[in-house]
Amino acid sequence: QVKVRVETKDGAWIDRVPAWTRLAWQDLGTNLFNGVVWDPPKDERYEFRYARPARPAALKIYEAHVGMSSMYPKVATYLDFAENVLPRIKRLGYNAVQLMAVAEHAHYGSFGYHVTSYYAPSSRCGTPEELKQLIDTAHSLGLVVLMDLVHAHLSSNSLDGIAMIDGTDYCYTHGGAKGHHEQWDSKLFHYMKYEVLRFLLSNLRWWLEEYRFDGFRFDGVTSMLYHSHGIDKSFSGDYQEYFGLDADVDAHIYLMLANDLIHELVPGAVTVAEDVSGMPPLC
Repeated sequence: QVKVRVETKDGAWIDRVPAWTRLAWQDLGTNLFNGVVWDPPKDERYEFRYARPARPAALKIYEAHVGMSSMYPKVATYLDFAENVLPRIKRLGYNAVQLMAVAEHAHYGSFGYHVTSYYAPSSRCGTPEELKQLIDTAHSLGLVVLMDLVHAHLSSNSLDGIAMIDGTDYCYTHGGAKGHHEQWDSKLFHYMKYEVLRFLLSNLRWWLEEYRFDGFRFDGVTSMLYHSHGIDKSFSGDYQEYFGLDADVDAHIYLMLANDLIHELVPGAVTVAEDVSGMPPLC
C-alpha cells in the first residue's frame, strides 16, 4: 500500500492517496484509505471472453448498486452480483445495466457520488479482476453495461481523495467559493486546466478499455452546465436561462470533448446526461 508525500508551498509535508491509483484499500486501524499497487500475476488476471454486445435499438436500462443488491444484510460483491442479479435482469427483459458507485468513495453513505479515487473500483465489493468478470458475464448475457460516472464534482475529503492533493484548494478544482458546491459539500473541477482535462478524459478511456464498460451515465450534469448549478432556477423554457451569462462554457466544452472521445474509442457507446433543466442540445 502506498501514499505520496507532498511538500506544500508553505514547506509542510502531507501524505496523500495517489490521484491515479488503480486501487485503494481502507486501513481498518486508521480508517483512512491508501493507494494499492495492483499488479497480479499473469495467471490471476481476468481475461475477457465475450465481445461487447451491439448497442440496442431501444435501451431498457436497469439501474443497480452492487453493494446494496443482496437480499442479506451485507455489502454484496461483484461476484454475488454476477451470479445472482445479472440473470434476473436478463430474465426481466432488460438489455442494459447501469452500475452506481463504481469508482472508489471513502464515505459509503454517499452512494458513490463523493468519489475519492477516480481510477479505482470500489474495493468494498471485490477486486478489479472481479469487476471485470462481472462485466464480461453481463456481455455474455447480451447486456450493455453503463457506468454511473461522477465528473460533476469530487469529494471534499482531502485525506482519502484528490481534493487539496497539493495542499491548495486549486489543484484539480477552482479555488475559493467557486470551487465549492454548497448543497453537496463537495469540490468542483476546473475544466479548463490541461491537467484536469487529461485526468478526466483519461479516466473515460480507462473505464472503457481496461474494464470494457459500454458507456456512461454522466451524473449531476445540471450542476455542470450553469455557474449557479441550477439552484433556485425554474427553467421555464426561456433560452436566456440556458445560454445566458449563467452558462458554464468551460463545462460545456468538457462535455463535448468527453462525448467525442468516448465515441471515437467505442463508436457504439451509450452516453446519457442526467439533466433536470431541459438544456435543449441535450434532448
